[in-house]
Amino acid sequence: MRALLEDLKSGEVSTHDVPAPEIQAGGILVRTAFSAISAGTEKVTVESGRKSLLGKAMARPDLVKQVLQYAQSNGVKAAYQKVQARLDTLSTLGYSCSGHVLEASPNVAGFQPGDRVACAGVGYANHCEVNFVPCNLAVRVPENVSLEAAALTTIGAIAMQGVRQADVAVGETVAVIGAGLVGVLAIQILRAAGCRVIAIDLSSERAANAIALGAHLGLSTSDPALESAVKSFSRYGVDAALITAATKSAEPLELAAKLLRDRGRISVIGDVGMGVSRTNMYMKEISLSMSRSYGPGRYDPQYEEGGQDYPIGFVRWTEKRNMEAFLDLLAAGALHVEPLLAHRYPVEEGGKAYAGLQTSIYTGLIDYHAPSDFQIPDKRHVAPRPVLPRPVGKLRVGCVGAGGFARGVIFPHLRSSAGLILESVATSSGAAAESARKGFGFRIAESPTELLSNPNVDAAFILTRHDSHAAYVKSALEQGKAVFVEKPLAVDREQLERVRMAYAKALSENRSPFLMVGFNRRFSPFTERMMKFFARRSDPMLVHVRCNGGFVPRTSWIQHPGNGGRIIGELCHFVDWARAIVRCPMRTVTAAALPDTGRYNRDNVTSTISFQDGSLANLLYLANGDHAVAKEYFEVFCEGSVARLDDFKTLSLSRNGKTETIKGGRDKGHHREMELTIEAMEQGKDAPIPFAELIEVTEATFAVEEAIRTQKTVSLNPPAR
Repeated sequence: MRALLEDLKSGEVSTHDVPAPEIQAGGILVRTAFSAISAGTEKVTVESGRKSLLGKAMARPDLVKQVLQYAQSNGVKAAYQKVQARLDTLSTLGYSCSGHVLEASPNVAGFQPGDRVACAGVGYANHCEVNFVPCNLAVRVPENVSLEAAALTTIGAIAMQGVRQADVAVGETVAVIGAGLVGVLAIQILRAAGCRVIAIDLSSERAANAIALGAHLGLSTSDPALESAVKSFSRYGVDAALITAATKSAEPLELAAKLLRDRGRISVIGDVGMGVSRTNMYMKEISLSMSRSYGPGRYDPQYEEGGQDYPIGFVRWTEKRNMEAFLDLLAAGALHVEPLLAHRYPVEEGGKAYAGLQTSIYTGLIDYHAPSDFQIPDKRHVAPRPVLPRPVGKLRVGCVGAGGFARGVIFPHLRSSAGLILESVATSSGAAAESARKGFGFRIAESPTELLSNPNVDAAFILTRHDSHAAYVKSALEQGKAVFVEKPLAVDREQLERVRMAYAKALSENRSPFLMVGFNRRFSPFTERMMKFFARRSDPMLVHVRCNGGFVPRTSWIQHPGNGGRIIGELCHFVDWARAIVRCPMRTVTAAALPDTGRYNRDNVTSTISFQDGSLANLLYLANGDHAVAKEYFEVFCEGSVARLDDFKTLSLSRNGKTETIKGGRDKGHHREMELTIEAMEQGKDAPIPFAELIEVTEATFAVEEAIRTQKTVSLNPPAR
């Protein structure tokens, strides 16, 4: 499929051929007819991409701070690789489109193949020929509304929410400061609501155009008679002001405060400076409201991705309902948007559309040549992929997933391995796969289903979000591929059982299954040195691990219940590390967590694991610490000896009153892990971690969750041998 992508390093926008996304639970696949470019928001995005590295840093000091914090925790080299991996990326653009439903997930109601829909959302309603869209970010388009007009629905919902935040009433006078695309849509919505509307803009041309598009009065900020004209028109001063401008200056708010009547209202929609003087706000007792994008539900992953709607009795106007309301106004003829759609570009010339933003004052429409007599494509007839002979001494690798960790850690290791051919890369969106193909030299980009069934892929590396790991592992094992999957192996026992059964079936068919999980810390040179230090022990060990993991907001994908949370997704690393150090099966698990006060999501955990030889491991995973303290610290006590490992940089080994200290660059074992995994895959050896041990560690991590929930000790069954 064709997609408009931005090169984050150069800021260049061009059309690329990328794999189409696949249907996922909770959403629909949409064949895009038209997508709308927001001349304001997207112009800023592209201009930011065209800046130098210094310019990018100056524009986003918040991101610079994050990079510095990451460097402090993970080292300068790792931070540099992370930044470069991010910059060497092709990124999707757009957030408002319309088209036809190709396929609906079985658990989604209200959509059928062939339905005309409008779609919203960064990362979903992209400038792409086919998009996967969660159900709460899509609405059906009335029959008498064109798909061209419906492509503006997301932007219209932004204007709609801004109007709602202003709490306007019939007959009120409202000033809209900023007469760009969102501004003129807000003007028309206000007029449809029975308001008298004044359009104000830096550009006299935009102010004049706003009158033709519905404003009763249009004024330029440079007009010396602006205040007197507003006062004369409004009689009492304006009742409310909508700020749709985009500027770092607080001048739009200052202007609004001057024009408002006593106890007037301001609704801020645009990205503007908020340093308004107290005097103007205080003397008139002005109310200030922020309008959050399309409406309630925005930035809530459980609403947008999980499909959980808000009860209408408590939240009347969600982002989806705002989208529906905008389409209803279009259907009623209350909005006149045809003049806004004058600039149209075929998808093949998408780069010209962005260049045209320099002269277009509203939007550009991308046309994907959707046929007027739309037909659902027949997916039954897919040509089989030709089987190519495997090159002698070469392992053909396919990677599912191309996120930050994959690009920053895994892909560089694979690219530098002489015995590998980077055959294929796949992602759920398709665009990220093409970005990785171009950036790292994979031969092809395709969908995950295509990759896992590709007979020319010998080994599959699963590097996706946690909830998808088990299904991809199961599929790859069934296809006879060697498998490496990032932790965790599964997010619940049902998923784990499916993996176990797929592995057992492969064994029963004499297919020598290979499965490795990315528990890298046991392969660190420091860990291996510690293992040797205690190699001859006969007494039980006492292991202490403290991870200062740091705060992760609830809006992060890892906090979504379906992804297992941080205990299953991250604490598993330290369960595995303890298992590797003790070298003995685990027996019981006890655990407790600090109460969830609404901030940390039970991410402050203490767990004690007992082993069959009497050893104990105490694991602390913390979210309420400070990043100035090293992230990871390990201690092992046994037979009068002590080993201390500080953040994989310094190892101290104490015995007989003497301490040996070994220092080095932070090495968490990724390089050695990849080295051993690839070697085993190439030579047909067993995986570096036995399958039974992978199951045991995963079960023990589930047991930590269970022990917290039940406040009881959880016994572990001896792993099958």
